[in-house]
Amino acid sequence: MADLLYLVHRLPYPPNKGDKVRSFNLLKHLAKTHRVHLGTFIDDPDDAAYLETVRGYCADMHVARLSPRIAKLRSLSGLLSGEALSLPYYRNAGLRNWVARTCASKHIEHAVVFSSVMADYVPDMRQLPTLVDFVDVDSAKWSQYASTHRWPLSWLYRREGERLLAWERAVATQATHSFFVTEAEAAMFRRSAPESADHVEAIGNGVDAEFFSPEHPLASPFSATEIPIVFTGAMDYWPNIDAAVWFAGEVLPPLRLKYPGVRFYIVGRSPAAAVQALANDSATVVTGTVDDVRPYLKHAAVVVAPLRIARGIQNKVLEAMAMARPVIAATACAGPIAAEIGSELLAAETSVDYLSHIDKLLADPTSAGAIGQAARRRILSSYSWDAHLSAIDRYLEPQENT
Repeated sequence: MADLLYLVHRLPYPPNKGDKVRSFNLLKHLAKTHRVHLGTFIDDPDDAAYLETVRGYCADMHVARLSPRIAKLRSLSGLLSGEALSLPYYRNAGLRNWVARTCASKHIEHAVVFSSVMADYVPDMRQLPTLVDFVDVDSAKWSQYASTHRWPLSWLYRREGERLLAWERAVATQATHSFFVTEAEAAMFRRSAPESADHVEAIGNGVDAEFFSPEHPLASPFSATEIPIVFTGAMDYWPNIDAAVWFAGEVLPPLRLKYPGVRFYIVGRSPAAAVQALANDSATVVTGTVDDVRPYLKHAAVVVAPLRIARGIQNKVLEAMAMARPVIAATACAGPIAAEIGSELLAAETSVDYLSHIDKLLADPTSAGAIGQAARRRILSSYSWDAHLSAIDRYLEPQENT
């Protein structure tokens, strides 16, 4: 087995956030055929409990502690240096020294970088063949944030989008190959970085359909008298915060006029203050961290993903589909998923769209069940992790000794 350097901006376990789902499954895939040397960060103290689990997939690993508060202050140095603020946010001398020692002492044949900021740690991508999983075009995300915030944040986010795009282009130019989670993201990047267009492709997300299966005997977390509508995700992530606040304010009130038993469950870790403020015993439940999201999905009447700011394929949508639930996703989330809109997945844009879809699903449980079953069949046929990630293998052929 060859030695491989794998650099990830956040410990790839537990797989409880979209990026960690993808980075963990990529780690598992790489570990099947390589001795993986993992360099990563812990930005949540609770994740320290999983270090030994991650170590089981690695020949060696270095985990740097990252305090988000201190890192935010450190990132401001980018205003002086002229670089994207995301780069100094993730700078760590200990990790950089570990990478240098590992590359000097081990016969590292390839590097795999997860998130463009971690490419800053690769000593020389032209000497060490490097594959970069950008996942999304993060620069476009920051630019999109700018349009939804007032000055000075709008200026800061616009600047970050511009500077981060320059970094992404520089990384892609040096990388052996670059990957994005959807063809739409890959096409967007090709337009922004035409000099790298010939070595950019999409590797889609998958889902563990055995784990996310409705066949597991999971007790309902809901009372028998309520009609639960569920939204899952990390609730300190701005697009999820925006989605929860918007749905609770624009969709839930008119929906409850017709269905008083409806309760909106916001299920996910670290709810921001704006999300916590939504908690209302009669209408909205904010769970915070839960041990297992599957009971909430299995027993939901409807699962929604009302993201108004979205990039790529949303794992939360795939997981709910795997659990055979009828899912209503924002058009931008539904579009990248290889599913029949209307029969396997429902798409919505406005509050009226969500109200119409939910009304039809609640009024016709048989139809709702059929959509859920069709959704699971789609996951089983199209969203195996191994099938997707095997696309990276041809770029990891052993290098001849020099």
